[in-house]
Amino acid sequence: MDVDQTLAKLNISQKIKLLCGSGWWHTEAIPEAGVPGMRMSDGPNGVRGQSFFNGVPASCFPASTGLGSSFDVELARNVGEALANEARAKGSHILLAPTVNTQRSPLGGRGFESFSEDPILNGTIAAAYINGLQSKGVSATIKHFVANDQEYQRFSISISERALREIYLKPFQIAIRDANPWALMTAYNRVNGVHASEHKRLLDDILRKEWGYQGMIMSDWTGVYSTTESIKAGVDLEMPGPTVMRGKAVERALMSGKLFPSDIDARVRKILELLKRAQDSGIPFDAPEESIDTPDLRQLLRTAAADAIVLLKNDKNVLPLSTDLKKIAVIGPNAKLAQTSGGGSARLLSTYTVSPLEGISSVAKEIGAEIKYAVGAASHSYLPVLDPYVQQKNGGGAGAIIEFWNQKPSEDYLHAAADLNTKLDKCDWSTPTLGTNCILFDGVDATKVNFDCFIRYSTAFIPDEDGDWEFGVHLASRGNLFFDNKLIVDLSTNLELGENFFGLGTIDKRAVVKGLKAGHPYDVELRISTSEFAQMSPFPCWGGLRLGGIRQFDGEEAIKDAAALAKDSDAVILVIGLNHDWESEGFDRSNIDLPLLTNPLVTAVLRANPNTVVVNQSGTPVAMPWIDEASTVLQAFYGGNELGNGLADVLWGKVNPSGKLALTFPKRLEDTPSYTSFGDKGQEHGKIHYNEGIFVGYRSYELRNIQPLFPFGFGLSYSTFEYSDLETSPVSSEGTFSLTFKIKNTSNVPGREVAQVYIADPQSSLPRPVKELKGFVKVALQGGESQSVKVDLKREALGFYDDRQGCWVAEAGTFKVLVAASSSDVRLNGEVELGATLTWTGL
Repeated sequence: MDVDQTLAKLNISQKIKLLCGSGWWHTEAIPEAGVPGMRMSDGPNGVRGQSFFNGVPASCFPASTGLGSSFDVELARNVGEALANEARAKGSHILLAPTVNTQRSPLGGRGFESFSEDPILNGTIAAAYINGLQSKGVSATIKHFVANDQEYQRFSISISERALREIYLKPFQIAIRDANPWALMTAYNRVNGVHASEHKRLLDDILRKEWGYQGMIMSDWTGVYSTTESIKAGVDLEMPGPTVMRGKAVERALMSGKLFPSDIDARVRKILELLKRAQDSGIPFDAPEESIDTPDLRQLLRTAAADAIVLLKNDKNVLPLSTDLKKIAVIGPNAKLAQTSGGGSARLLSTYTVSPLEGISSVAKEIGAEIKYAVGAASHSYLPVLDPYVQQKNGGGAGAIIEFWNQKPSEDYLHAAADLNTKLDKCDWSTPTLGTNCILFDGVDATKVNFDCFIRYSTAFIPDEDGDWEFGVHLASRGNLFFDNKLIVDLSTNLELGENFFGLGTIDKRAVVKGLKAGHPYDVELRISTSEFAQMSPFPCWGGLRLGGIRQFDGEEAIKDAAALAKDSDAVILVIGLNHDWESEGFDRSNIDLPLLTNPLVTAVLRANPNTVVVNQSGTPVAMPWIDEASTVLQAFYGGNELGNGLADVLWGKVNPSGKLALTFPKRLEDTPSYTSFGDKGQEHGKIHYNEGIFVGYRSYELRNIQPLFPFGFGLSYSTFEYSDLETSPVSSEGTFSLTFKIKNTSNVPGREVAQVYIADPQSSLPRPVKELKGFVKVALQGGESQSVKVDLKREALGFYDDRQGCWVAEAGTFKVLVAASSSDVRLNGEVELGATLTWTGL
């Protein structure tokens, strides 16, 4: 395709049509002009495809905080390449990833989607990911530009120019310089009073002119709030379709002279340039979606899961576990269910999953050990989905049947006042589904089903344990839950809205059904009317439903049972943490505590067996009040498909852990840099003030001399490493220099070490952090092996942003060079001298 020729033959109506998406996942097509519609898919840890509902399964990779904690640039590129293969299999030309928003607080609902609190690590891993993805012709979409660092986001972000430049824009700048992402997504929020999607200074002055960015800019979904302003600022594509702020409004703006044809051409050109890349990639348009599942892909998923794990404590050398164990206890709420990722747009239907219990059981079988499991405590905010326990009625396959009627039955039927056996007319459309969590934004035949409709979801529930079961349901609509022909949950009257379904759903309501028998099928039916939701929703969709349940158990008794099992076992693996109920797009966490009775469970199990291995799964930091009692602790993040096998590989030493924390873990929430200015705490007259300025993450802890629970960059290994022989080169007139040093594996265990290079500027004319990460390298060493390492640095390593001058400055003088195993473990000290002050703008 020739962009200039295509642009010239499009008429103004066709050009305006291209400025908005077609539905949720496509750009508009102009067939008569030879312009097909590009397909896009959500990331960042997988390629979900074009359906939230009933999508084609995909591989789920570890959450970004885990990938960031690997400090492994090569792994990030390999993950990007694998995601490109998945995107190609799904006919997706654009992946909506990676996320590089800075984690300024552990409470951020989407914190798990970004790589690090540090802009250098964040941007460097992002660049490798993007290069891998785009090497195979799939466009990356770096997001969300900029300062989308919390879900409490409907207010202005008030942030200093220096903090904006050094912390929040920096990862975008690095990735654009080193990887050139072909697309970029704007944030929902305002920045200093102006919405990001109409912020000309950010999008045009800085991004396009100062940095020279040439890619396409799209909005976040429903993130365009203006017509003229967003187009003038540089947003090429409004998503999703149908348009709300463009279309006829653009025609009116052209008539009034607020916009000119040249403005439209500038936006359309960027869309066509990306389309040309899509055509050159060879990815078909409107292709059927397929899954990929190969031995090589499974191995990469397993490698990534293991490399995302950080060993935090191993005081008694309990790890790696012995192969001579006879009795192994696996305990905890995160052991049996595979917590592959956080929630929101990161969630997808995995091709397969391996839970920690399954991964550990596999090893136990190999070594001939007996394994026993106890849940110990619940950790859910919402009851676990019923997917493993449902099947279609009358001997059908797994899952449920969901039926849609355009003509609604009477209210009596919705409330079950009428005969439950009342026959409805044949539905207008139906489909089977495997899930009990259905987000009906897509996947429904819109040619047959109105958005204002009646839905019946029916299935047979088959419990795996006798007892009393608690069921919970919430809807993005109005409806009722029936169990064995009895109404048990009423969500059709006196509706209360909650945080579910991106803030569009009801609260979760629960009911207990007593005396259920394992293996016996029970009829379950949801009857739903979408009328109110169709009127309230900001975009066309059919609502949603989530059905969960769990056998009731006494919390204190479950802890006692778990402690007894731990006491009677040779090895105990306690798997705890959060899940996508607690960490998700759409809401922030209210604290950093582990949920419900998790902490009492950990304490009881540790007292019963002090050699317990505690495995925490969370996308962002949690408090660990029992940390002094625990000798052995692993941070596993969300590990994707292969999290269970990856964990088992680390536990038994098949993989020597080499991850280091990409986030500081605080002892308490009050110690975090943004404590007084995050979420509603920081709201003042409609603004959130980023009061911590440039002192985000470890920078703040060091400035305030507060000891964290675990520092940034910290992680242990089954090997030990020694650093020596630091040498630095002179600094060139352009500000470049290099340093070399040696790392030796002083153990007999092969391992990998992440060496971190920090720079300190004690003579700066402006306040600066005690030290800042400016480079890192990961080295693989056999036992007893040593290796010389070289790190090259540019002028950026010495500079800061001076908003008085409106440029970057590296001041003449002496800088400290610190080589460290973590931000709190400096191994080598050196100095470099910059002879003359440097100033610059741009990349």
